[in-house]
Amino acid sequence: MNFEQFSFDRRIVARIKAVGYTTPTPIQQQAIPVALEGRDVMGLAQTGTGKTAAFILPILQRLTKGPLRQVRALIVAPTRELAEQIYQMGLDLAKNTKVRSVSVYGGVSKVSQISRLRSGVEIVIACPGRLLDLVNDGEIDLSRVEVLVLDEADRMCDMGFLPDIRRILKLLPAQRQTLFFSATMPKDIRKLADNILKNPVTVQIGKIAPAKTVSHALYPVPDNLKKSLLLAMLQQTPTGRVLIFTRTKYRARNLARDLEKRGFRAAALQGNMSQNQRQKAINGFRDGKYDILAATDVAARGIDVSEISHVINFDIPDTVDAYTHRIGRTGRAHQSGEAFTFAGQADEQMIQDIEKLLGTRIERRRLPDFNYGSFIPESQFQENRSKPPQKTLSRHKRNHIDSNKGGNSPRRRSQRHK
Repeated sequence: MNFEQFSFDRRIVARIKAVGYTTPTPIQQQAIPVALEGRDVMGLAQTGTGKTAAFILPILQRLTKGPLRQVRALIVAPTRELAEQIYQMGLDLAKNTKVRSVSVYGGVSKVSQISRLRSGVEIVIACPGRLLDLVNDGEIDLSRVEVLVLDEADRMCDMGFLPDIRRILKLLPAQRQTLFFSATMPKDIRKLADNILKNPVTVQIGKIAPAKTVSHALYPVPDNLKKSLLLAMLQQTPTGRVLIFTRTKYRARNLARDLEKRGFRAAALQGNMSQNQRQKAINGFRDGKYDILAATDVAARGIDVSEISHVINFDIPDTVDAYTHRIGRTGRAHQSGEAFTFAGQADEQMIQDIEKLLGTRIERRRLPDFNYGSFIPESQFQENRSKPPQKTLSRHKRNHIDSNKGGNSPRRRSQRHK
């Protein structure tokens, strides 16, 4: 099965080939034909399964016909990073067409966004707050929108955007196509979907849980030993790129700073950073300038880096859905990944909830030769005490390490030159 089955415009087909797409992912196989028919879609799938192309391609096909230089498609996303990611994919796939787009979000000046809007665009990719600001300023007319996409709708609910989403819906034509994508389906999101979708086709790919290509391990540890455990773990465990989640902006910033002081190529990604700083951190992580990114949940939304070998929950997430989203950053595109979670005794209930989601008990591990003091009863580790962390490497990183044996890995080089 390939993309030719969808009978896209030849200009779109050329770009699909140019960006290297060959075989549609399961959600693309099921969602694209329905979207091309103009039907509403409820798309449920894990992160990293190809949802963006599943809605971008049908939108581009629609926009190859009809009027230009008016907003005909609106894509709403919860974070700047995700909006920018969608925008960049849209640019790549629309390059041979006359379709224009713009991404609008806060944290940067409105000037360039307004200029782009005034020049005429067909697609607006927006975060809710900035979108409503520009509507109130008279810079965006949503009265001709033909297609609405709500991407990662569950996260928008988590972030408190539901009132804004309802305001936006009132500005749109009643007659439109709506494509609704989410990795999880809490009650508020189910209710929203029921209210805005008309006779939708539901496309669900697998169980809404972390990918099967990800292995999970729990490291019981008190809060005051977490940083020491992390440092020891990074020294013992061969990795590709590592994404570390913290609960607070302060912790992400300080953790990245401390890792950098110890010779690791690390950066922070958190909400108090300017958009330029955030984009610089993401690009550096994607391009290999940084091996480690310490991030908060909100800031890390929209990271699409295929070479993330490990996700480490420095702080356990507040919800099971948040765990799913975090872990979805690794094990993408059928690659293997590992998810490590640091947890204290107060996290027992959340651990049980996560295990219920996974349908299995998470393996408890103890890092060899690390001094835990008197914190952890030995009985918790009898079954796995002698088992070291599984060393799962991406092919890219494995080749890189093999070519640098003898202490010449980027991380070790940075330590020597510090």
